[in-house]
Amino acid sequence: MAGSGIVQGVIIGLTLAYLTTIVVLSAVAKAETRTVNGWSAIRKAGRPGNGLLVRAALQKALPVVNVFEEAAYWTATSDKAGRRLSGEHAYRLHFPADQLPPNDAFWSLTATDTVGYMISGRAGRSSVDSHSGLVKNTDGSVDILLQPHQSSDTAQNWIATPAGRFKLMLRAYLPGAAIVDGDYEVPPVVEVRS
Repeated sequence: MAGSGIVQGVIIGLTLAYLTTIVVLSAVAKAETRTVNGWSAIRKAGRPGNGLLVRAALQKALPVVNVFEEAAYWTATSDKAGRRLSGEHAYRLHFPADQLPPNDAFWSLTATDTVGYMISGRAGRSSVDSHSGLVKNTDGSVDILLQPHQSSDTAQNWIATPAGRFKLMLRAYLPGAAIVDGDYEVPPVVEVRS
């Protein structure tokens, strides 16, 4: 029976080592994450020379990601008030005139489930991008509506959201200087109250 105690000890030791690794990697990734207006970005992701621990932590947080200078990634899981994004509510993302993500290629905004998988379904599209023909407001600003069902006046600027929790991912490929320098800020996601 002493052998079964050794096996149990090894299993418990390996489990604790795994859990400790997850906690450490999550803490390192959190330390490398910058959040502004509810949007989180990891500017160091994909860079050589980060060191083994930082590279492992960032790979866990953003697997297979380019360096920030090639593709900037932001994620949001809560609105301006700090409440988790949920398909039970409608939201608006308001970009002031000439404040869509500056880039030399294109940008895209995608609604995903909480794990990061694109939402599919009959309800509508799960993303918009710089080629979507977004309709500008009279002042040149752009509003993107995020809700489960399309209303008649939001066809071009609407992203379908799932019934439950979701997150948003904004990407800018070949980001402009304002993004690379850290001067650009993504506007907050605001709940639309009826």
